[in-house]
Amino acid sequence: MSKDSHSPQFATSSSQHPPSETPGGVSPWIQWVLSVCVACTVGAIYYNQPMLGAISVQFPGHPVAIGMIPTATQLGYALGLLLLVPLGDMLPRRGLILIQTLAAALALILAGMVQSAAGLAAVSVLVGLGASVTQQIVPLAAALAAPSRRGAAVGMVMSGLFCGILLSRTLSGWVTDMVGWRAAFEAGAVLDLLAGVALAIMLPSLPPVTRTHYGALLVSLGTLWRQEPVLRHATFIQIGQFAAFSIFWSILALRLEQPPFELGAGAAGLFGILGIAGILIAPVTGRLADRRGPELMIGLGLILVLASWGVFCAVPGIAGLAAGVVLLDLGVQATQVSNQHRIYALRPDARARINTIYMGLMFLGGAAGSMLASLVWHQGGWTPLCLLGATVTMLAISVHVTATRQQKRS
Repeated sequence: MSKDSHSPQFATSSSQHPPSETPGGVSPWIQWVLSVCVACTVGAIYYNQPMLGAISVQFPGHPVAIGMIPTATQLGYALGLLLLVPLGDMLPRRGLILIQTLAAALALILAGMVQSAAGLAAVSVLVGLGASVTQQIVPLAAALAAPSRRGAAVGMVMSGLFCGILLSRTLSGWVTDMVGWRAAFEAGAVLDLLAGVALAIMLPSLPPVTRTHYGALLVSLGTLWRQEPVLRHATFIQIGQFAAFSIFWSILALRLEQPPFELGAGAAGLFGILGIAGILIAPVTGRLADRRGPELMIGLGLILVLASWGVFCAVPGIAGLAAGVVLLDLGVQATQVSNQHRIYALRPDARARINTIYMGLMFLGGAAGSMLASLVWHQGGWTPLCLLGATVTMLAISVHVTATRQQKRS
């Protein structure tokens, strides 16, 4: 941490713990509520992935616009992280979270009403913006936890996040097969509204952690980036991991439509259930990060993701896809929880802004991965796509190795 991390710009309380800290922690019940609500709200980013085949049937002749729908959603999410999540440091979080959750539900309702592929791509930006409420909730879970249990608390809420990421595809694929893709968006809106009700009942009130005005908050993002090397290393690693994650999931539905599979949206969604292994490992990863430090789990996660691309490429059929999904989700989850354990310990009074930088750049990496995946898939097919995924994972590994060596020398 830099020498001026406790300068007046960031200091918010004269007590030992800033307002964002709750030394005794809160009830595990509230942490569970936060985890479930994160699962409900984050799913909006991924509902469209299993339904791309069904959307292409309704809007034929627009492959580029349809291929851009997942990218537009992730870009909207990254924009929300940049412009909306920093507000969590300067406004009461409870009201901010409730307003964003309602806006997220309205965006999904609108997505179910559009009448063109280009219109759906445009509305997908709004869907992503609304879904960024997830990243108001994640740092709140860390703030509400006792310091000795922060890793476990982050692991719990990240289990909810990955549950939403994976099972949202299952829900979307199933609803799309049963009653159509528009109904899948409407079902997502209902889940957001239910999450909003639960949050309104259970969420405690916390005062703002800074009086800095909005413009200065945005400027301070650059200051935090320059002053915190741990934040830079964690972000670069997770950019590669999430790009690899998005490369696979943004193309899976299109892959399954082809021979020898010839399967629909429901099958693509069912692959989300295989990611349960990643969901289960999140609290374990958090506890290991608390006890032994996060670096070991980060390295292991990177190796698992690289191995997944070897399995995708070398093992044919459903078996290869299924085994690769388990490895991919385990690896991405392990690095995600461990990296968040590191960055949330940096500056308690700037967690929302730190989360903005980390998650915003991570989702830009995911958007870039989805865009590159669409191009490579249409130009070269499955094997070049696997090579693309392995390449971005190797770049993340190189960042981790370099950062670890620098840390040992210092």
